[in-house]
Amino acid sequence: MPAQVIQTNNSPFDDVSVDAVTLDIIENALRNARTEMDAVLFRTAMSPGIREQHDAFPMIANQEGKMVVGQFGSFFWGFQQGYEGTIEEGDVFLTNDPYTCNGAVSHLNDWLMMMPIYIDGRIVAWGAMFGHMTDIGGKVPGSLPTDAAQIFEEGIQVPPVKIYRKGELNNEILELILRNCRLPHWNRSDFNAIVAALRLAERRILEMADRFGVDHLVSAMQEMLDRNKRAMNSILNTVIPEKKQHFTDYIDDDGMGMGPYKVVCTMWREGDTVIFDFEGTDPQSISSVNFLLNEEMFKMFLGTFFINLFDPQILFNDGFYDLVDVRIPRGSILKPIRPAALSSRTHMLGRIFDIMSGLLGQGSPDALCAAGFSDSPHFMYSGYDKNGEWYQLYQIGFGGIPGRPAGDGPDGHSLWPAFTNVPNEFLEAYFPLRIVKYETITDSGGPGLHRGGNGLSMGYQFLEPGEISIHDDRWLTHPWGVNGGLPGKRSDKLMVRTNGQTEWMPSKCDRIKVNPGDTLYFNTWGGGGWGDPLEREASTVALDVKRGLVSEDGARRYGVVLNSNRSVNESATNDLRRKMASERGDIALFNFGGTVEELKARCKSDTSLDPPVTPVFQKWMGQSGKGAAA
Repeated sequence: MPAQVIQTNNSPFDDVSVDAVTLDIIENALRNARTEMDAVLFRTAMSPGIREQHDAFPMIANQEGKMVVGQFGSFFWGFQQGYEGTIEEGDVFLTNDPYTCNGAVSHLNDWLMMMPIYIDGRIVAWGAMFGHMTDIGGKVPGSLPTDAAQIFEEGIQVPPVKIYRKGELNNEILELILRNCRLPHWNRSDFNAIVAALRLAERRILEMADRFGVDHLVSAMQEMLDRNKRAMNSILNTVIPEKKQHFTDYIDDDGMGMGPYKVVCTMWREGDTVIFDFEGTDPQSISSVNFLLNEEMFKMFLGTFFINLFDPQILFNDGFYDLVDVRIPRGSILKPIRPAALSSRTHMLGRIFDIMSGLLGQGSPDALCAAGFSDSPHFMYSGYDKNGEWYQLYQIGFGGIPGRPAGDGPDGHSLWPAFTNVPNEFLEAYFPLRIVKYETITDSGGPGLHRGGNGLSMGYQFLEPGEISIHDDRWLTHPWGVNGGLPGKRSDKLMVRTNGQTEWMPSKCDRIKVNPGDTLYFNTWGGGGWGDPLEREASTVALDVKRGLVSEDGARRYGVVLNSNRSVNESATNDLRRKMASERGDIALFNFGGTVEELKARCKSDTSLDPPVTPVFQKWMGQSGKGAAA
């Protein structure tokens, strides 16, 4: 049964006309309220994942639960499918269980809270926010076990519950949840910060209703949704062809010896409806790399992509969602069946953006972006310090942003639009480690007319005994280049022990023991290049060399030869570019650096190709003795 909405006033809202000036004022007031929600959260939360990196997503929705302003799409479609209780004034709902909200959140670390906003006995809006908790229990610190076979191993599961009932905190449930967390004081602070953000949204909605009138506010929100639908309909009809387009990409492994895992998507348009069909995608994994992809979330990804590409002035919201039909096979790695594990879904989540780019750009190559989102790397470090106090770090890593039609991809950056890094000073002040290296990786960005962004090398030197976890991908497959651009370099992880011994680490591993003086070099992938590298200005390549972004040998991948003073040797450059152009043949739309089978074969034998890849591959296969990569 659907949720029962309890209202003391069931009269419908009047559909009134809102003039353009008033509509603009209300839109910007809602945008500002959403920004204020972030500010309240970031200033109040304790965990660095939320406080410093901003791994939290706010939204304000209309009375039906359709997002009007926000960042990560509407949560209410999935919530309303899974919740069968009552919705009353003063209630605040909490859930972290992807299976009871159809993937509105996609792993247990994300605590989603939703609050109906009432005026005179009627719901006029909703406020919602979710944030990633550093720990929610489970078999490993950080609650993201690579080798989890079931969701029960990943932490406490909270189906949709009223954490506030008619304005009163359900303290018993909160204490039960916190009892299952390794850092309950962080979770409590982050919980209260989310509640404060929701209260702020409520206050701003009440102020707007008082200023403009409830009917004008509700009508304005509906017009903002309708306006988005009209704008997106025009874009979709212009860009999406009726002919089917296909694209395939992979995540490299599941941390348990199986992989690569294939994701296939076919896109086409029927009238005003755009269809995305993931038929052909591999079955769900035995490990935690499954991603329960909420259809509304995918639509959010699509809207974000198009709005930023074609018209950033369009207000992003749920208005256009009924123009898109998303089909995901049940039992696939994108629609796993409970109790499949989900905690390490980040690899597949990031890969969806590369797949979307590859699909949408085929019909408009000039608007095509290279690969480079690819993943959202995680690093975790925990243990007891010399005072017997528990410490626990969860950090999101950055990589190389792909080359784009508009220019080079930024180096060592996050593609999530609102994410920031944890300052090194913060890390060293609050955790027993020292950052000995923090720089972009020369030559890791794919060459192109527009260079792919370089990956990031971060050196963690550990000061206390503990355990670490590494979560990353793109160690086997490359972030691909487009329109003649070359692929970016793959990721690798190098451990240098106190005694000088070195060890290449797998991209997905938990419970790795570290001792004081051990140093981990966490090296991420570079973005793919965009356009013909032989067309990049030679002087720009020379400047990249001077800045340390490209090496002198790397400059030759652009056909650029430098003199001893790093100035361009014009004659030698012209000769080399002519030679390279005559030898390479036709330029392909995509450059994957080889097929998956070719990449696997090279990793088994070719020690001259990306040297870190071969020992990692051999170690992975030696540990498992199985897998699709065998």
